[in-house]
Amino acid sequence: MTDGTASGPGSRPEPHAPSPADLAGSRHRGSVTVTGAQSLVLSLESVGVDTVFGIPGGAILPAYDPLLDSTKVRHILVRHEQGAGHAAEGYAAATGKVGVCMATSGPGATNLVTAIADAYMDSVPIVAITGQVSSSAIGTDAFQEADIRGITMPITKHNYLVTDPAQIPRAIAEAFHIASTGRPGPVLVDISKDALQAQTTFEWPPKIELPGYRPVARPHNKQIREAARLIAESRRPVLYVGGGVIRAGASDALRELVELTQIPVVTTLMARGSVPDRHPLNLGMPGMHGTVAAVTGLQKADLLITLGARFDDRVTGQLSTFAPHAKVIHADIDPAEISKNRIADVPIVGDCKDVIHELLGAIRADHEAGQRGDYTSWHEQVQEWKSTYPLGYTAPEGDSVAPQHVIERIGAISGPESVFVAGVGQHQMWAAQFISYERPNSWVNSGGLGTMGFAVPAAMGAKVAEPQRTVWAIDGDGCFQMTNQELATCVINNIPIKVAVINNSSLGMVRQWQTLFYNERYSNTDLHTSVERRVPDFVKLADAYGCVGLRCETPDQVDATIAKAMEINDVPVVVDFVVHRDAMVWPMVPAGVSNDKIQTARGMTPVWEREE
Repeated sequence: MTDGTASGPGSRPEPHAPSPADLAGSRHRGSVTVTGAQSLVLSLESVGVDTVFGIPGGAILPAYDPLLDSTKVRHILVRHEQGAGHAAEGYAAATGKVGVCMATSGPGATNLVTAIADAYMDSVPIVAITGQVSSSAIGTDAFQEADIRGITMPITKHNYLVTDPAQIPRAIAEAFHIASTGRPGPVLVDISKDALQAQTTFEWPPKIELPGYRPVARPHNKQIREAARLIAESRRPVLYVGGGVIRAGASDALRELVELTQIPVVTTLMARGSVPDRHPLNLGMPGMHGTVAAVTGLQKADLLITLGARFDDRVTGQLSTFAPHAKVIHADIDPAEISKNRIADVPIVGDCKDVIHELLGAIRADHEAGQRGDYTSWHEQVQEWKSTYPLGYTAPEGDSVAPQHVIERIGAISGPESVFVAGVGQHQMWAAQFISYERPNSWVNSGGLGTMGFAVPAAMGAKVAEPQRTVWAIDGDGCFQMTNQELATCVINNIPIKVAVINNSSLGMVRQWQTLFYNERYSNTDLHTSVERRVPDFVKLADAYGCVGLRCETPDQVDATIAKAMEINDVPVVVDFVVHRDAMVWPMVPAGVSNDKIQTARGMTPVWEREE
């Protein structure tokens, strides 16, 4: 980002005006005259914002002056706008509240694009506020101009270009409403510099004008009854649960449904923790690196009760061969998702919490009428798969450290009340597999977009949102080098996250694919972070940032190193776990093939003793 603070010849700072703190009482007595920038800060206060992650620059600079005086909104100065966006995501994912990030025009705004796209794919409620060049300069290729509204149109629920200061309160109120209702997601508000500088009248609440936005929350009763009928008639049902259950805050209701029906459940990568891993009916995570029980349970099912999931390719494998014998109940808040990939026999549009509550009522009524599914033999079958093909790994020979062991011990020592935030790659899959998730919102990761560099800033946002919890960023040596500058933000702002760098000196997942599918031709995947040399030395890097740097290189050091990291709670901790570079993520379904071809290890496919 280039710092261009000039807006033209003769420009000068605006004279100091009343602060948001000064105006806090007066706004309840009718309208008050303020600048557009003051109106923006007052609007953020009025919608309940307590934290903004951002970086100032020329076009957004007017907003930063009144922000300095706000007693309600904490601004955290990040080191890169992408970090601001991911921090807003982490804040939102850990709490369910709307996260907020702010950037200036041009490169400041475009640096937010990756985080906005990530939030869109994973249904994370954030509001991104960007400055724009003055309205008279829009479209002239002015200094630091970019059409951020046009750029982000495909990756936001909605976005605004505000050039009239009177429209700032309405735009902010609508943005937060849209981001947090229906299917959550990102909304962008782009405000021209002259709109921030001009005088206007602030009134709250503004009149919201969204005539075309009417998300359906309550499901249709006829569809609920039909779903209950299929559940009673089925013999091999599976609850296929996606991240929509987490976003809807429906985990408690889901657990009640599992207990009532005694139907086995799979939790996707985005739904980890929606049902406790210790629950005997939880088959684990489905998909490319899912458990054998979860993947096979879906393949052999005669009914999928799909709640807040979208049949994405990483779960289905080759779509035409996915769950070939199953009828599908598909409930989702977003009607565009239903029957998009797999045709639904019973489509249900509605909020997951409302859908589950309605289903509970209908199923209880069926039980009272003597209509109850018999899943006895199905329970025996899925439990046999769980016991025969549990998750596991083979420890490497000698003193090499198994990455799975490191992550498993981090989860065990830190405990289920912690928050675990992953980057993307092998370490992400191992974290999803080998940490036991017992509550919703304890697992934060980049699922749909698969964004390397997500972990450190998202962990920062999660720690700001829930400072009382231990927050671990489980990162790879490749991911960590993309956004580790946010360690400076953490140190300066007293945000003591813990970072586990799973250091295999490689772009690990790419190396795994090169091993399996490219004849072990390792083109451009060696990072030189632990093999032969350390570029960089992560312990020295941590020390340079003011963090505590630790290193673990042998299996006997693992528990003691994690315990040491757990003792340090006043500054961030970075642990360089030097692990075996040839460890692979198993099970695995190769891309583009049927889930029936799941492999438990290289060249090893389960042998089914009993075909349905």
